Amino acid sequence: KRQASVKVLYLECWQEKAEHESGLNIYIYEKKGYNSTYATYGTSYGSINTKFKVQNDNDITQVPAGIAHYLEHKLFESEDGDAFAKYAATGASANAYTSFDKTCYLFSCTQNFEESLKILLEFVNSPYFTEKTVQKEQGIIGQEIRMYDDDPNWRVTFNLLQAMYHNHPVKIDIAGTVESISKITAEKLYKCYNTFYTPNNMAICICGNVNTEKTLSLIESLLTNKKPCNVKNIFPEEPESIVKKRVEQKFEISVPLFQLGFKEPASSTRLDVKKIAQTGIILEILSSRSSPLYNKLLKNNLANTSFDCEYFEGPGYSSIIFSGESNNPDLASEIIKEEVNKLHHHKIDEKTFKLAKRSLYGKVLASLNSTANIANTLISFAFSNREFFEYIDYISKCTIDDVNQRLSEQLNTENCSLSIVSPISKGDK
Repeated sequence: KRQASVKVLYLECWQEKAEHESGLNIYIYEKKGYNSTYATYGTSYGSINTKFKVQNDNDITQVPAGIAHYLEHKLFESEDGDAFAKYAATGASANAYTSFDKTCYLFSCTQNFEESLKILLEFVNSPYFTEKTVQKEQGIIGQEIRMYDDDPNWRVTFNLLQAMYHNHPVKIDIAGTVESISKITAEKLYKCYNTFYTPNNMAICICGNVNTEKTLSLIESLLTNKKPCNVKNIFPEEPESIVKKRVEQKFEISVPLFQLGFKEPASSTRLDVKKIAQTGIILEILSSRSSPLYNKLLKNNLANTSFDCEYFEGPGYSSIIFSGESNNPDLASEIIKEEVNKLHHHKIDEKTFKLAKRSLYGKVLASLNSTANIANTLISFAFSNREFFEYIDYISKCTIDDVNQRLSEQLNTENCSLSIVSPISKGDK
């Protein structure tokens, strides 16, 4: 039944990607000798997909913020019981998550893999919503929203996104708001499910001590006969400029938190693996534990081991974000911008480039020791129309000219926002 099957030799492991006739992409990465197996089944549908048009519909559909996360919660329920209870019987550890651009359902196990995989495919492919059960969930998710509103790490992130983005729904909390989820109905959940939970918009990734052919046969026997759905996601026009330079919120914490985001122009077309790898090398140069920036911040007591940097990129949004704890976030921010400007002015030299390139390559290889890392990375790459092994290959082939050219396109110090969550002082009480 498989239309395409490609084997890629990689070290002592091999991965098979099979595209089922339904359009579903299936990734299986054998890790012989491993005790655990990790599986994730997901859809390219997240919190930002609130406005869309299905091919045969006359009208554009607008749904409440938080509905993707709400749908994730509701799928675990069925007429014949809760999926978590079924996993308890197999001994698997199960979970799910909704991000900005995807929703994934997962489990890990050391035994009863086939039974657990069957549970995963059956409950994700069998939605069951009623108005009564949907209304019941509003209180549970409303409580979760209020809990995250009181989380300083969560607030420092979304305060930053609201400071950077004017219109894009990436600025809205993944779970939505108490007001927005009150507008969710069973009908709207089914609309979103039938639009986005279709094989051509989904992927399944499995990594561990499994037999590929046996696993593929099991997946094929459990797939339902869903028709592909052609959908166009619609995003508002987003200016290149930021909303504000600085935002601060007070919390009951002991050390201030900060995030400094450098906003970039972005489109609905995802970047290729070359640009992702080039940016990865730049961030390795700036924020690795051996970088001049990190050591300068550390020496001046402006950062600790929580200091980090990531490339935050998706459909219609793109930015580089530095984060961490700091006794003086404003000064830490200025030093980061100084180092960025210095790198722009002097460019990246050959020695620094080679060290960063080797370091990034080593980190990616090290991640292949974890079944969870492999499966989650494969599904992330699948939904962004990238191939993980092409990415690894390109890191080794990347040149210094490539990276310096990429640097000229990124990290504009005139277009960045600083988000701070600071301790409540006696004067604030």
